[in-house]
Amino acid sequence: MAETVAVLGAGSWGTALAIQLARNGLSVRLWGHEPAHIERLCNLRENTDYLPGFKLESYIEPLSELEATLRNVTYLLIAIPSKGFRALLQEMKPLLDDDMAIFWASKGFEIETGKLLHEIISQELPGQRYGVISGPTFATEVARGLPAAIACAGNDTQTTEAFASLLRGHHFRAYTTEDVVGVELGGALKNVLAIAVGISDGLGFGANTRAALMTRGLAEVMRLGRQLGAQQETMMGLAGLGDIILTCTDNQSRNRRFGLALGQGKNVEHAEIEVGQTVEGLRAAKAIYNKASQLGLELPIIEEVYRVLYEGKNPHDAVRDLESRPQGRE
Repeated sequence: MAETVAVLGAGSWGTALAIQLARNGLSVRLWGHEPAHIERLCNLRENTDYLPGFKLESYIEPLSELEATLRNVTYLLIAIPSKGFRALLQEMKPLLDDDMAIFWASKGFEIETGKLLHEIISQELPGQRYGVISGPTFATEVARGLPAAIACAGNDTQTTEAFASLLRGHHFRAYTTEDVVGVELGGALKNVLAIAVGISDGLGFGANTRAALMTRGLAEVMRLGRQLGAQQETMMGLAGLGDIILTCTDNQSRNRRFGLALGQGKNVEHAEIEVGQTVEGLRAAKAIYNKASQLGLELPIIEEVYRVLYEGKNPHDAVRDLESRPQGRE
């Protein structure tokens, strides 16, 4: 009998991961909190709202009832926006068995507290085996079965390797590490950098500017990572540099498209509406700005993105202020 995995979050990324797991012969319960959306998935066998064009295999069972979704599963994979992460954990708490392991593909911080998601799970579910997956992956390409690779990090080596093995196969590679902080940081900060690069491209700046922003942005990612205990190898790997390259350079990235809209003169509200899905970098920028301020760190690019998003700063002025900063050694 095939092992059953519960994927919590029936958006584009959750659906793509469900397709990948089913492709590997696993039974998948795909949970979403909107009954009408789940009913459409059941009837159409396709996520026409968030990932159109891909049929759901018979191994995938869409569900809107959380208790039924979690019954007798060993692995849970959360793929919801980070702003709902704590609330979902609290809702799941009475339904969890002792032998369950929780992994997540959500990216970002909790804005109110500045906590990374592993810190939230440690608060809400002490002693829980957990892990995170992140890397340069677009949902559509994973659903198509195109070659891709991610990093998988967790607090228990054996559990992390076992979960990574469920994802591997059919052109999908999953590398393991113990660096949970590094994998989480890379996934969160790259979204803010993608907004910065999108703004730059929306303003009409060229490839030189894009490369400079990505490179200096990576330096900021590594600066914050060192302060929070991330490993340099992780920052230079799939969850760090790899995801930065992907998210900053391809218009499949909703964060990049959001930045493009801002650079073309739209305000934050209209830019988010135009993207049509959650823009994680919008929320992450505030959490990272606050975290850097607490630590006394200078993260110039991220600071300017924050000011554009939350203080109404004109993007042209943000570029001017970045250009006028004192220069020193790289």
